[in-house]
Amino acid sequence: MTGTWVNFFAIIIGSLLGLYLHHGISDKISTTLMKGLGLCIILLGVQGSIGVQDPLILIASMAIGAYLGEWIDIEDKLGRFGLWVESKVAKNAKGTFATGFVSASLLFGVGAMAIVGSLNSGLHGDHTILYTKSLLDFIASIIFASSLGIGVLFSSFVILAYQGSITLMSSLVAPWLSEVLILDMGIVGSVVIIGLGLRMLKISDIKVANLIPAIFLPILVRPTLFYITETLIPRVVEFIANFI
Repeated sequence: MTGTWVNFFAIIIGSLLGLYLHHGISDKISTTLMKGLGLCIILLGVQGSIGVQDPLILIASMAIGAYLGEWIDIEDKLGRFGLWVESKVAKNAKGTFATGFVSASLLFGVGAMAIVGSLNSGLHGDHTILYTKSLLDFIASIIFASSLGIGVLFSSFVILAYQGSITLMSSLVAPWLSEVLILDMGIVGSVVIIGLGLRMLKISDIKVANLIPAIFLPILVRPTLFYITETLIPRVVEFIANFI
């Protein structure tokens, strides 16, 4: 859990710095900063998804994940939770709390580094990826908090729970996670990050949170497709051939 705790405090400290700097940043500069960060997020997403080797895994995971996410309506529940927290701790935030909370939670949580870093931390005690992520999140939280306020700080608790859960459960899921599967999950997460960047630039109104289930679906999709293509289809073909 060391890497996750470092990440947690990095977001808190960065957010506090951003809140301090907020008073000296005009709305015009803040808007430009957010757009610049949106472009950077898209670049990170493209970079992370560029190694896709099996587009079918990506497409199937995104399709099923989007269906599940919309059915559960994760975006709405996360937003409602943010508004509830806002009503308790930041009554004068006027809706920016929930926006900052949801956007920061997605940015810090859905990327490949969060998943792979947490797995490495739990399986091998290697916190290198999470330390690197902590530095990136520290910088991003300064910019986010300076623009969207205190909601960014509270996203640190989501990351603590999310990454901490992956770290603690890593030994249980390790037998089912090959390097290929971890790569698949990272690629899907990177595509979701592209969606977040597009929304920050107001190019699209994608409900990014509703795509979160897609990140974990390669665990089921890859072996299922492997069984279909390598076992089921050959048996069907063989059966038809014998019948003919």
